[in-house]
Amino acid sequence: MSGVKSRETSKKKKQTPLMRQYYEVKAQHPDAILLFRVGDFYETFGEDAVIASKILGIVLTNRNNGGSKIELAGFPHHSMEAYLPKLVRAGYRVAVCEQLEKPSKEKKVVKRGISELVTPGVAFSGDLLDFKQNNFLCSIHRVGAQKTGLALTDVSTGEFLVSEGHEQEIFRLIRQLQPSEILASRAHIEHIERELGPDFFFYQLEPWVFTEQHAIDKLKKHFEVAGLKGFGIEEMTEAQVAAGAIIEYLGQTHNEGLAHINNVQRIHTSDAVWLDDFTVRNLELVRGQHANSTTLKDILDKTVTPMGARQLEKYILFPLIDVTKIQQRLDLVEFFFDHDLDRENMRSKLRQITDIERLSARIPQNRINPREVAQLSTSLKCIQDIIEDLNGMDNEQVSAICESLLPCEAITTKIDNALADDPPVNVNKGHAIRDGYDDELDDLRKTVKNSKELLADIQKVEAERTGITSLKIGYNNVFGYYLEVTNKYKDKGMVPETWVRKQTLTNAERYITDELKTLEEKILGAQDKILELEVQLYESLVLHLQSHIASFQQNARNIAKLDAHLGLAEVAVQNNYVKPEVDNGKAIDIEAGRHPVIEATLPATESYIANDVFLDSENTQIMMITGPNMSGKSALLRQTALIVLMAQLGSFVPASRARIGLIDKVFTRVGASDNISSGESTFMVEMNETASIMNNLSDRSLILLDEIGRGTSTFDGISIAWALAEFLHNNSDFRPKTLFATHYHELNELARDNPRINNYHIATKQAGHKVIFLRKLKEGGSEHSFGIHVAKMAGMPQTIVNRANEIMNIMESQALGSKEGRDIPPPQSPVQMSFFDESNADFEKFKSLISELDLNTMTPIECMLKLSEIKKELEG
Repeated sequence: MSGVKSRETSKKKKQTPLMRQYYEVKAQHPDAILLFRVGDFYETFGEDAVIASKILGIVLTNRNNGGSKIELAGFPHHSMEAYLPKLVRAGYRVAVCEQLEKPSKEKKVVKRGISELVTPGVAFSGDLLDFKQNNFLCSIHRVGAQKTGLALTDVSTGEFLVSEGHEQEIFRLIRQLQPSEILASRAHIEHIERELGPDFFFYQLEPWVFTEQHAIDKLKKHFEVAGLKGFGIEEMTEAQVAAGAIIEYLGQTHNEGLAHINNVQRIHTSDAVWLDDFTVRNLELVRGQHANSTTLKDILDKTVTPMGARQLEKYILFPLIDVTKIQQRLDLVEFFFDHDLDRENMRSKLRQITDIERLSARIPQNRINPREVAQLSTSLKCIQDIIEDLNGMDNEQVSAICESLLPCEAITTKIDNALADDPPVNVNKGHAIRDGYDDELDDLRKTVKNSKELLADIQKVEAERTGITSLKIGYNNVFGYYLEVTNKYKDKGMVPETWVRKQTLTNAERYITDELKTLEEKILGAQDKILELEVQLYESLVLHLQSHIASFQQNARNIAKLDAHLGLAEVAVQNNYVKPEVDNGKAIDIEAGRHPVIEATLPATESYIANDVFLDSENTQIMMITGPNMSGKSALLRQTALIVLMAQLGSFVPASRARIGLIDKVFTRVGASDNISSGESTFMVEMNETASIMNNLSDRSLILLDEIGRGTSTFDGISIAWALAEFLHNNSDFRPKTLFATHYHELNELARDNPRINNYHIATKQAGHKVIFLRKLKEGGSEHSFGIHVAKMAGMPQTIVNRANEIMNIMESQALGSKEGRDIPPPQSPVQMSFFDESNADFEKFKSLISELDLNTMTPIECMLKLSEIKKELEG
């Protein structure tokens, strides 16, 4: 942006009045794209126009700016909802500049000012938000210190959360909650970007924003309190500073109406299952790794309100570790599972409820429109019906929700009395306020309504008095109401001298009279006054609603809880899930478990092969699972973790029976990925994830290890996998329950000397040269991986498949551990096995080049550079 600023400065003397005003406004937020209202269009200029034209696909042109040209791109003001989201989703901050007064002939340039600054983390418009997910704005304070502070708010719902802990724990929370925008001090922003990676939008603030005195005073002023003890965060200084920085930032982005952010809550990470970002990503709990991935949330989400969907996502991301609380959720799901009619009736009524939480947030911002207020009233009346229905249900959890719901009858009565039956979206369009609500408004409306009769009376009287039978009354914006006389009568002396001629047409003359002007002023004055009064009455209604925001939010939270449990009951009925037993024991006992996502996405003609899994701390701590690729090892691992997490979030599970001893941490090391841009190969990523697991173990951990060591040589891989299994088994502090899937059959030997390691395999069946995957878990290790068979299934050329079988047969018949013992003859058919003929003079040169490489110490980037160098040699 620095180049743009210098160019703009050089043109300053040549600016037109409009462009001078533009640059003054632009200077307030130079890092944001400025949408500058000019008449019926929002215009962008200069570099903003270049960016906007590319992102929005609109025409880039130019305009004269005092003798020089400047880029220009714009769109109609009524298309704002279509274009603004595209800019924000592209990662840009957008300042909206509105005309603050009506244009007039006397003023060359109308007064303008910024009405709002929209950023990825500060958005209220439904077009910018996913109704099923929170849109968090995040702030981080004192990165790298012993304690790092974190604050998150969703301005569209009013949620305000804080936490404090070690830097890596804070980063784990951020990856879990996926905020749309991250705020940090300019002094720390580079470190945070490096740690969190390119998937987040960052914005730096000046260091003074994060000074303790300023930030905490800002927070106290917002909540209008002398201290923060009442929120339970009085000891969390770093988190308080992070929260104060958010309040400061919201002020800088022209968001002063924040009455809906009326509470701050602490995130108690110790109350939930510990899930690192690898696990959340690998298990695809709420976000898929690919565009078309189906997640656990996709399967469990049968909610019918936006609040319920957001609540369910929190349940999935933060499964409980308190048996009593888990049991309460399961009991409520069970009640609705058993009562079909109550469940269906309640879900039917919930469908009529709008997003109360986000509508409440729009009230203090004066962004809520008349139609939305009417929707709010409809939702509150529906809650009144729900309260009556819940009162008749015999369940402790249902009663607790019922008692927490507020009927808000006085509010709905006031809204219904004030608003018309079908109010417009824009109050300035008129007819938003109901007849009979305000006496002055009713009188003005009568004046306008009767004006038609009064105009008709004038027409009749004047026609009779003048004898002009074809006399008509009309109206235009230039000179208002007029009498129109056709040419047939104008030259007959029938037009009175008191009439004033205003316009001559081809076939008629138009006149005005004093009586007509008097009535016109009364009619037009009444219409203007009606619009003005309707706006005043509506604003008064919205102001009244502000005092009830806390009640609306309380209802939204309880409706969310009710909807989430009803949805879990519905999915349990549809998918044949069972209620799990959750206790404080240390065994996981699952009978006929199924993978919830795979099962739901199978074709109707296929059924999922169920499997039993038993893990405990005394006999089967580690299940060593071998079997061919594609046989279902990974699915078994994932389904076990998903069943455990489903049980602890309060959901029924896909099994015939499940008893879950409480788990406090879940770790996964599955799948293959790399991070080439950071110089990390697939194997390095695998080792990083595995190291994180080994350094964060607990006695109640559940660990999923899939094909550990496959990213390096066979003997390296086996050695690492062997050592990991021994470490988990022989750990003197913890006995974490582990599912260890591997294609290294040698690891079956571990069961001989380690009593809590038991061998299992995924069964297969050979029929001639074909292999059938039975996907059934059985005791004992397997002896084959059928990798060549999988290669054939993938479409590998038959020549390669045949040669691979030939080599494998030779290697299996010889001593695998002795290099001298392997004697693999060349293939019978001509196959190109080398780049060079060894008789070629260049062979020794390239052999020397390659043999000098130390592949074990080279990064992927270094390998790519070396390969490029060798390629140039080849081309030479």
